[in-house]
Amino acid sequence: MKNVLIIGATSGIGKELAKLYVQNNCTVIITGRRLQMLEEIKAENPSKFIIKQHDVTDNNATLQLFETLKRELNTIDLIIYSAGIGDPNYELTWEKELPTLQTNVIAATFIYGLAYKLFRVQGFGHLVGISSIASIRGNRHVPAYFASKSFQASYLESLWMKGKRSKAKIYVTDIQPGFVDTAMALGKTFWMASLDKATKQIYKAIEKKKKKAYITKRWAIIAFVLRRLPSNLLYKFS
Repeated sequence: MKNVLIIGATSGIGKELAKLYVQNNCTVIITGRRLQMLEEIKAENPSKFIIKQHDVTDNNATLQLFETLKRELNTIDLIIYSAGIGDPNYELTWEKELPTLQTNVIAATFIYGLAYKLFRVQGFGHLVGISSIASIRGNRHVPAYFASKSFQASYLESLWMKGKRSKAKIYVTDIQPGFVDTAMALGKTFWMASLDKATKQIYKAIEKKKKKAYITKRWAIIAFVLRRLPSNLLYKFS
């Protein structure tokens, strides 16, 4: 039976992945700031869910979380970082940029590093980061969010390279969703995937230990185009 840690599981993709792993006979540790929401999820299957109230931007709390789980569980097979925020910031207000950087860059980097070192010590493990199709290019409306997801994608690839050279069996997967029908989505848009469909594709990609997966799969087409689109054309669509 696998032990799965999902960081940022009170809603959206993290929550649905947690339910899916429990359905597949895993013990799932779910974290988030909103204790009541964690308790509601646990109530659906008390014997399979372990809840830990946790704020990813508190590094000391993150260290304590990892130390506690190492004592309680002995090993962790899979760690998924599903926490992420990002709002439009037309006026480049620093107070709007900072929380995005704290969650998507600082906290993510800190947790990715702790996860990798844990896996190296125990000899195995799988790290998954939920970045975004936004990682590919910039955007004038949501600059910090797009830049932070680019950072995550690059950092995850770096850890994937380290894992390939490691004697431990360490796998790293970068999940890059397009538009998914969650609270993060800003209204209806083209190719909006249902949360259920997106989650199932993410689960399959993780189980196949893919290096990178676009969600849904057709977003690979957009990724291909975005990488090749000249900047003087890109800005007209962003």
